Amino acid sequence: MMAWTDRPYRRMMRRITRHALLYTEMVTTGAVLHGDADRHLARAEETSPLALQVGGDDPDALAEVARRALAYGYDEVNLNVGCPSDRVQRGRFGACLMAHPDVVARAVEAMRAAVPLPVTVKHRIGIDDADAYDDLRRFVDVVADAGADRFTVHARKAWLQGLSPKENRTVPPLRHDAVARLAAERPDLVIETNGGIQDLDGALAHLEDVASVMVGRAAYQMPMRWVDVDRRVFGATAPAPTLRTVIDGMRDVVEDELVRGTRFATVVKPMIALARGVPGARGWRRTLSEGAHRPGAGPDLLDRALATLPDAVLDGVSDVAATGGEEGGGVGATDVGQEGGVVASAAAVSAASSSSGSTRSG
Repeated sequence: MMAWTDRPYRRMMRRITRHALLYTEMVTTGAVLHGDADRHLARAEETSPLALQVGGDDPDALAEVARRALAYGYDEVNLNVGCPSDRVQRGRFGACLMAHPDVVARAVEAMRAAVPLPVTVKHRIGIDDADAYDDLRRFVDVVADAGADRFTVHARKAWLQGLSPKENRTVPPLRHDAVARLAAERPDLVIETNGGIQDLDGALAHLEDVASVMVGRAAYQMPMRWVDVDRRVFGATAPAPTLRTVIDGMRDVVEDELVRGTRFATVVKPMIALARGVPGARGWRRTLSEGAHRPGAGPDLLDRALATLPDAVLDGVSDVAATGGEEGGGVGATDVGQEGGVVASAAAVSAASSSSGSTRSG
């Protein structure tokens, strides 16, 4: 998710789940090929499995970005065919490409020919008046013939005119039943559903019908809700991380990101949502959000923020994971699936690529 699933966020989520597939923010082919590629592609090694989400419509340019993704150590390349913003439409990519499945197919073919990585597609169930199930099925059939490795379906249509990107996330009704039908009719494909999934129980319920699940905003707004994903989805036996272990695990990240030149406020921004709806959460939020922008702010701010939270909150898994009450801005993604599958978190959240069945965030 743009401006949210950045490198500090992904590094934080990797301290919550070791197996979910994580996603970058969407980057355009032009930004990578004609801008500062290292700024867009530089990643932390420990964030694997990690998918690079890219926007574009030119097969040659997308193939070159895929090659660079491979060189930087990404585990997957994901083509965004779901974003409905005016700016993205002007660049002729995102959701408007659902009207041109042949263009998407050529892009997938080019990327698959360029790299040995999985090439996946994120899209809507439809656009404008082309939102019947047959329209969705036709799009997927064409792109599947090009070799797409997974289809992540945001279970809402997108209106390309008349609704803002924010409204396109809430106004069109969710139709997870259409995604489940697609998975049933095309069992040879890896079909993943996305949209409106708020917690792990909800994600697991969808896994009755589809191979994997992508979690977006809930993975950013309430990251500690997902501490049990490795145990409940991937069969991990290690204890779920506590809030204290996640925060302590970020200390090295803060130091490393400052060396990389990342602003301190940018590094701690995703950490603000770690404590939500628990005793001390307001003090934690105020200490980080106000202190991070002050001159001279640095790693010692974490100690001051930590002091606002009681030990029972810092060391108790279930209480923190079960709450997260207040609503707030933020976007993230995580893929979650059945054991042996892919899991992700977005900016976006997802897991290592293997067989079908996973949860992602990104």
